[in-house]
Amino acid sequence: MQFADIKNDIAFRKIFGNENKKEILISFLNAVLKLEGKQQITWVEILNPYQMPIVLGAKSTILDVKSKDKAGNEYIVEMQVTEKAGFAKRAVFYSAKSYSSQLNVCDDYYKLKPTIFIGILNFVFLEGSNYLSRHLILDAETHEHKLKDLDFNFIELPKFDKKEKELQNLVEKWIYFIKNAENLTVLPQNLDDEGLKSAYTEADKHLWTKKELEAYEYAQMRETDERAREMLVEERGKLSKQLENAINGISKGYNDQIIADITGLNFAQIEQLRKEKE
Repeated sequence: MQFADIKNDIAFRKIFGNENKKEILISFLNAVLKLEGKQQITWVEILNPYQMPIVLGAKSTILDVKSKDKAGNEYIVEMQVTEKAGFAKRAVFYSAKSYSSQLNVCDDYYKLKPTIFIGILNFVFLEGSNYLSRHLILDAETHEHKLKDLDFNFIELPKFDKKEKELQNLVEKWIYFIKNAENLTVLPQNLDDEGLKSAYTEADKHLWTKKELEAYEYAQMRETDERAREMLVEERGKLSKQLENAINGISKGYNDQIIADITGLNFAQIEQLRKEKE
């Protein structure tokens, strides 16, 4: 078996947005939200089902998987590979927008149903060691949970370091799958959940069409290019700050060794700055 990287756009939507395999999304939601007994989700409608890009290489407009259950509760499952500026505000905005869009003009507010956001993050977002956290709107003093319709959950993959033999429950098996599938060649042992079994099957690239594989590979290249661009911007910003500090050091009469120690620039770079400043 050769499993896809679940963090890839194409793979993520193919698995969690698959209308023919809704047991995958249902199992994941029940596990992450710890729904048991009568609270368990048994049926979902996927609001933005997986579709191949019409033109190979075109950026898909589906950045996440949205669904709702029989009661009308809406679920947003989103994969974020790198931290973007304003991510926290975006999560709140997107959830609030999804929540408010349930109503048509003149509809009564009581028709509104909860919106639950699940962010799967490939970066550290919050303080503390918990890899799974839930955030509610609570009274600051009494912790009363009266405003119940917005619910935020975050899975921080870098904080999850359990090995296969250490997995104790279904949510851990799901997170292990998302983080490690691309490095596995066989199915993990004790795989006793049908939804998760289906997820591994859908992630096996040997069963994909040629068009899906091409789109998957292109998405990988696009992600690599984006990371390279971000690194270049970061390096340029760092160099700009180093040059600014060096110029300040020259203005204050510091010698080259002190400036090099402060900025990390080499003597040739500092000498060039001195010539330009003359």
